[in-house]
Amino acid sequence: MSEEYVVETQNLTRRFGKFTAVDRVNFYIPRGEIFGLLGPNGAGKTTTIRMLCGILNPSEGDASVIGHDIRRESELIKQKIGYMSQKFALYNDLTPKENLAFYSSIYGVPKAIRAERIKHLIRTAGLDKHENELTRNLSGAWRQRLALACAIAHEPPMLFLDEATAGVDPVSRRAFWDLIYEMAGQGVTILATTHYMDEAEYCNTIGLMYQARLIAVSSPDTLRDNLQGTLVEIDCEKPLDALEAARTVKGVLEASLHGIHIHVAVEDEKALKRLISHLEKLDIPIHGTEQIIPSLEDVFISMVQEQAREQELAAGPAVSYK
Repeated sequence: MSEEYVVETQNLTRRFGKFTAVDRVNFYIPRGEIFGLLGPNGAGKTTTIRMLCGILNPSEGDASVIGHDIRRESELIKQKIGYMSQKFALYNDLTPKENLAFYSSIYGVPKAIRAERIKHLIRTAGLDKHENELTRNLSGAWRQRLALACAIAHEPPMLFLDEATAGVDPVSRRAFWDLIYEMAGQGVTILATTHYMDEAEYCNTIGLMYQARLIAVSSPDTLRDNLQGTLVEIDCEKPLDALEAARTVKGVLEASLHGIHIHVAVEDEKALKRLISHLEKLDIPIHGTEQIIPSLEDVFISMVQEQAREQELAAGPAVSYK
C-alpha cells in the first residue's frame, strides 16, 4: 500500500455466505479530498465503509486507512477516524453540550483542553443557541450538526459519512456540506456515501457503485464528459410510451424517464430526426426538444444500462423449452 493515500483498496471483497456484497473494489483517496460513493441502496456502499472502519473483515483483498492495515490494525484505525451515519448515535436525554462532553471523553480528548474543544465544536456546528436544550427537542438538521460535531470531537484526520444526510431537507443538506468543505480545507479526508445525485457534485471524486461493483471512478465533470452521444430532453405526450419507443430506434444510445420528460442520448442529428419521426408515426405529440448538459443521474443511468447489456451478452441468448 502507498503512503501517498489516506485510503487505498485492492480488490476489496466481502461475501455473506453465497451473497457477494462488495466485489473487487479498487480506489484511493488523497489527503484532504472528498470522495463520494454513489449508488442505490443495496449497492455495497455501507459494507465497504464498515470494512474500511475495521468493523468487518474482508473476504478477499486488502485495504489501508491512514497507513494502517484494515485486517491487522483495525483498533488503531477506529481510534483515528470519525464516523457518522444516518442513524445519529446521540443521547436524547442529554443536551448538545453534554453529548459533546461524553464523546470527548470517549475519544480521549485530554481534560485540560476538553472544555475549550467543546466550545469550538458548538461554534463550528452553529449550536450556540441550542447547546443547553435537550437533544430530543432539536430539529433533524440541528441533530445532524450535533452528530457531526460528536464524530469529530477528537479531530480525526479521516471522516466517514454513511448516508449522513438521509431524511434532511435540501437547505439543511447544503449547510451541512458547507461544514464538510471547511473540514476538507483544513486537511481532513472524507469518504461519504449517498444516493442523492446532487450531493455527489460536492465531491472531488466519485465512485459509482452498482450491484456490489465499482463501475466508474472519476470527477463529476469527467463522468459527464464521457457520456456517449448527445443528450436531448423531449417534452411529449405519453412519456412512458415514448420511452419504450425510443429504445427501439437506431442511433438512440440510452433513454430514461425524468419526471414528465424523457432524456435520450443519440449518436447524431440523424438519429434524433429518426426518433421524432417514429414518435409522430405512433401518434405521440412532441411539444419540444432541447439539448441539455447531462446530470450525474443521466450518467449513472447510462452506466447501469450498459452494465445490464453486458450481463445479457455474457449470459448468451435465452433458451426456450417447449
